[in-house]
Amino acid sequence: MYKSCFISIIGKPNAGKSTLLNAFVGEKVSIVSWRPQTTRNIITGIMHGDDYQIVFLDTPGLQQGKSMLNEYMSKSVRSASEDADGIIYVVDGSKPIGEDEYRLIKKYSEAKTPLIVVVNKTDEADKERLVNNMLRFNDFDKLTAVVPVSARNGNNVDALKQEVKKLLKEGERYYSEDMITDKTLRFMAQEIIREKALKYLDKEIPHGIGVSVTRYELRESGLADIEVDIIAVKQSHKPIIIGKNGEMLKKIATAAREDIEKLSGEKVFLRIWVKVREDWQDNYNIIKELGYDKTEI
Repeated sequence: MYKSCFISIIGKPNAGKSTLLNAFVGEKVSIVSWRPQTTRNIITGIMHGDDYQIVFLDTPGLQQGKSMLNEYMSKSVRSASEDADGIIYVVDGSKPIGEDEYRLIKKYSEAKTPLIVVVNKTDEADKERLVNNMLRFNDFDKLTAVVPVSARNGNNVDALKQEVKKLLKEGERYYSEDMITDKTLRFMAQEIIREKALKYLDKEIPHGIGVSVTRYELRESGLADIEVDIIAVKQSHKPIIIGKNGEMLKKIATAAREDIEKLSGEKVFLRIWVKVREDWQDNYNIIKELGYDKTEI
């Protein structure tokens, strides 16, 4: 009997959701950054077994905000949670868990969808704080499980997989065995470039950045010809993104090209331009163009 299920991964920004998804799948399907609000779309990662398939939905971090982009991200979380067979709520175990977050987790635990709480970053956490965080969940009698892990180094991820597999039910194979994500190479290239921008640029810039792949063409020679616009929210950000003598842009492009080549197995010719679109996060046409259209969720 074949089994399958859909599992939504939710939690506050920077809790380690994307790192956990990559640990489940064994490949890099979701971008990882220490900066919060890294994930903007629902990223699908697929874990295969001999007689089962688990489809994970990595969602944007739970947050408050009034921009159109934040509205899109919030709707993404709601949509993924409502349709899931189970929810994994990831908390950052290296930090105190606030009362608001405990109340939110309790609310999820009392819903009909099974809830697993993952206390992440055990490799970074003070042991006393980690124990205190774990003990608080003893009062949540409707939780399916509480599992401490380090998604970054893989500690206890196998134990978490066993808890998730308990949520499998009789079902079909939704994706072929050679698929680890349902996203296109074009989309993955866009996410990789945004990851490198998040990694190398100053704190005040990244969340005003959008990335648009304007061309992804595979030549007969096997070379992938990719053209990209990095969208800045302020004119003053443009020279910072480009850097002195173009060094910052070159750094972003080189690191992105290497990752895209590893993912696609193709040689990549990558060209990046920087454009300014003032307040694009509240411009519906630009948000839609970048792939953040909430009407399609």
